Amino acid sequence: MTKIDFFEFVYVWFRLQELKVPAHQKKIARWLSTLWNRGGDRQALLMAFRNSGKSTVVGLFCAWVLYRSPSTRILVMAADHALAKKMVRNVKRIVEQHPLTGNLKPARLDQWASDQFTVNRSAELRDPSMLAKGLGANITGLRADLIICDDVEVPKNCDTPLKRQEMREKLNELDYILTPGGMQLYIGTPHTYYTIYQTAFDAKKPETEPFLQGFEKLLIPILDEAGKSAWPERFSEDKIASVRIRSGENKFLSQMMLEPVNFRDSILDPSRLCSYEGEIEVVFANGREILKIGGRKMLSASCWWDPSFAAGKKGDNSVVACVFTDEEGKFWLHDLEYIKIPVENADNAASLQCQKVADFMIRNRLPSIRVEINGIGRFLPGILRQVLRMRRISAAVLEAASHENKQQRILEAFDVLLAERALHVNRKIWKTPFIEEMREWSVDGATHDDALDAVAGCLASEPVRIGSFRADAAPLSQNVWQGSFEQYNAETNFNL
Repeated sequence: MTKIDFFEFVYVWFRLQELKVPAHQKKIARWLSTLWNRGGDRQALLMAFRNSGKSTVVGLFCAWVLYRSPSTRILVMAADHALAKKMVRNVKRIVEQHPLTGNLKPARLDQWASDQFTVNRSAELRDPSMLAKGLGANITGLRADLIICDDVEVPKNCDTPLKRQEMREKLNELDYILTPGGMQLYIGTPHTYYTIYQTAFDAKKPETEPFLQGFEKLLIPILDEAGKSAWPERFSEDKIASVRIRSGENKFLSQMMLEPVNFRDSILDPSRLCSYEGEIEVVFANGREILKIGGRKMLSASCWWDPSFAAGKKGDNSVVACVFTDEEGKFWLHDLEYIKIPVENADNAASLQCQKVADFMIRNRLPSIRVEINGIGRFLPGILRQVLRMRRISAAVLEAASHENKQQRILEAFDVLLAERALHVNRKIWKTPFIEEMREWSVDGATHDDALDAVAGCLASEPVRIGSFRADAAPLSQNVWQGSFEQYNAETNFNL
């Protein structure tokens, strides 16, 4: 007997429920059917407004796939196990009640559990027909022909850069689960400006790469380009206006219009930064060393190290940053590094971090560095001085203790510079979490702000013009790029 198409399968189910198939769900059904029938490796993203019934259609899709090919193995991945089980229970109910799938239900109850089940199939396979897993579960050894990622992004796992990085790392494991020629389908709505539901480069946030690069995409917002409702029977104009008022503009744009937004409405707006590309240039004129960035002469520099020995995910990061000042008083954030030490070298972390800081000072020709000594930083200046001495680096190590509120210190350092567009930032820093920290920073200190704290320390420090930069990586010289503290012997004809 010829197996029916997915849209017909959906139509039969809705008739059984005495319902009509809404236009947007017909669109989803035809799109999913085309994807599945195409064969080969398929990667797709379905985004539809909240309460659009997308999970219902996807559940019917899973049941139809098993109806067409009972040997298919389906893995449902969600933010937590309970949400994944909800999808599995829905598909079980469809298999039990749909007129075309009754023969799929097994006789043995142990194959018909709440979070996994196995339909009647001829193939002997180790994995069940459908399995539910939470994002943090162990999936090593599983195999699946169809992977459904259902609302894997939720507010609690994407509100900080580190949480988002952890979520991406877990989802990347699915590449080892999917069988050749299989299909991977993400469904959900964005819950952060840096959503994983991004399939192409976005010029508005160049600091991040799209997580779902190249995925086919179907977007169904509640309002189309003409301002018409995607589901007028359920969401009239008055209903949509009411939802907009109750939820607020940001949430409405995110959950109903599928536009990633910054829920924090960040005070530190990265769009007010002046980005530039290029490295440090050192030239000599009239016997004097001149340091330039972007063709502009730099007069002074400040460097700040905010140390930490935490792993990052559970504590603060260790960050060192440097800022240069030009002749016009503009600031140039030229380099910033999150210092990471492998776990196996944790016993020697202090000296290894100091070595990395020394490397940072050499490549940026820095005359001094301030080390924040609050907490664990108390003993680091001494170790850093020893490292600099052993490597023949002539630079000052200054101790800095912070007594005021960190959020206030960050706000005071950045506020005026951003307003005046006086802070230039090297484009390479966009590849670090610094820009994300800016977008998501809030005065309540709820997010990581280690790089912001280090840069704020640089901006608040007095520009340093002491001594000459000397290191074994460069010829020893008395040339001073800062243009100060040079001595001259002048001949005069005065008789004193």
